[in-house]
Parts: sequence; structure tokens; C-alpha cells
Amino acid sequence: MDQDVISSAANAASIEHDNAPADVSNVGRAYHRKRNCKILVDSPADFAPAVAQRLGVRVIPFSYVDPEGEHVDDMWESKDPHEFYEYMRKNPDVRITTAAVTPGRYMEVFEEELADGLPILYLAFTGGLSSSIDSARQAAQAVMDAHPDAQIYVLDNLCPSLAAQLLAIEVVRQAAEGFTAEELYHWAEDARYFVQGYFTLDSLNWLALGGRIPPTAANVGGKLDIKPELTYDRTGALSLRGMCRGRKKALRAIIQDFRENYVHDPSLPIAIASADADKDADWLEAQVRREKGCEDVVIMRSSISPVIGSHVGPGMVAIAFWGTDRREKLSLTDRIARKVRGK
Repeated sequence: MDQDVISSAANAASIEHDNAPADVSNVGRAYHRKRNCKILVDSPADFAPAVAQRLGVRVIPFSYVDPEGEHVDDMWESKDPHEFYEYMRKNPDVRITTAAVTPGRYMEVFEEELADGLPILYLAFTGGLSSSIDSARQAAQAVMDAHPDAQIYVLDNLCPSLAAQLLAIEVVRQAAEGFTAEELYHWAEDARYFVQGYFTLDSLNWLALGGRIPPTAANVGGKLDIKPELTYDRTGALSLRGMCRGRKKALRAIIQDFRENYVHDPSLPIAIASADADKDADWLEAQVRREKGCEDVVIMRSSISPVIGSHVGPGMVAIAFWGTDRREKLSLTDRIARKVRGK
């Protein structure tokens, strides 16, 4: 973020919320310039409410289901993150499920946002982790069929959670510079590959409950104090970076990946969040601050949403930042595939 768009602490004081990051003041006035389109995101981008408000984007809420019933992910407006994750800790055998947004609900949102005639760009939760984007595309086409002059662009962000937040922040900034919805779509289509994200979990239990790993693997991992370091691949799906013996080694592995992949640009913020693991998130932030050129970089802090958290469990700690092109780190098999296709 350019210094001339950074608002003062007095401006930040105009927005008060328990979960607002201390650096919300850095989402400045320039992000409120008149735009040529509407920008939509969704709750798995893990925004702090104050940041989403500052950006002036609409957040489409996902939902989750626990033993008490179905709940809307309202970015912790009606539920305390600690209480949510503490419940998971005390009930490790209870699976909290999530539900995709329906085409009908997407149609309602798109119709509402088209009321003033502006085009829409929706930065959708990646198809690598959810089928919601299929519903969004179906709904967008139905609305455009009914309104031939309407423009709705639905883009798979390919970078969930905090990384999606960073992508959205920069899309808003480009929109403030006068980009059209179509131009923003193509800008983000390339830019999404330059947002990196790494995280670790306190337990493999919830990945096993969701069927993402075998229960036996979770049991063995728990006994050996194995902590995974994860990222996401070019499709937005989860990718295992490595297995570490102990929490500290996993956190150090995240910092090492940060060092190797971060592109030093003080105008671009870094994001750190946790699932009720603030001390480890503080440690991560302190380590980032020790890196050359990162002393004064803006670091956005937020809590992992219940939609993401229900799959990863309490104790997740994550970092996201603008860095090297993820497409350059192809696996051996992907490189072979490219060779076969002549790419």
C-alpha cells in the first residue's frame, strides 16, 4: 500500500470491533474511490470485519453445521472464536460440517448487486476445496441470461483463507485506479498465482474426521507429535509441504518458506491468522519482523473462520504474502505433463 493511501490512527478509531486488527488504519481512503464495478468475496477469505468494511466489498457468507444446528459464518460477529475452538478441543469426536452456497442464494446476491447497473467481479472460494464456485458460475449465467446487459465475472481465487484476503485487497486497489471488471478479472487471473500461503495444524484429528486423511494416520501423528506444514497447489487444493516433530519445528519451517518465497515489497501487506492460537501467531509475526525489509511492513491479523476452522481444527497458524510464482514450482509429474503437451 502506498504511503499516500494510508490513513491515520484517528481514522482507524472510527471503526471499532473486537476482532479488528491493529493495522486496520492501513486500509486507506484510496480504496474508497469510485469504482467501475462491484467486488464480492466470501467468508472463507477470513477477513477481519473491519477490514472488509474498510474495503467496501460485499462478503458472501458460507455456513456450517454443528450439533446446535446450521449457522451463518458472519466473520465472528455473533460468536467468539475462542468459544468455538474450545468446543472443538473438548469434543474432538464431533464433526462440524460445512455447506456449499446454493445457486439460488448466489442468484439473489447477484440480482441485488446489479441493481445500480455496475458489473460484478466475484473472487470465489477455490474450487480446489469447495463446489460452491460451480453454483456461483451457474447462477451468474442464469442471471446474465435474464439480463443480457449484465456483466458478472466469477474467478476461482486458487488461494484460500488469508491468501484470498490479500488478493482481494489488491483487486480493490486496482479497481480504485480505474480498472474495469473485465480488466480486474484478467489481472487477478494472473496475480492469484503470486500469493503464497503456509500453515500448520496442532492436530491431524479434524482432517481425519473430514475424510481428508486416514484415521490411522492421525492417530500415529498424534502419538509421535507430528505437526504438518501445509500449503496449497496451483489448483487451490491443500498440499503437504512436510511433517515436523513438534510445533516449534513446524513454525520454523513456515518461516523458512517465507524467506525463500517472499518478494520484498513494503507496499504489500502480509497476513497472519490463527484458530485460537494467538501466542504462536505472535511468535510468527515477531519472526517476520526480524527479516530484513520487514520491520515496518503492514501485517494484517485475523481469526480463522469457522468454515475453514471446522476442517483444520483449533491451533492452526497461517501466514500469507505476495511472493514467487507458484506455477514455477511444478512437481515432477506436472513437468512431464507439460512436456507431453508441448508447453
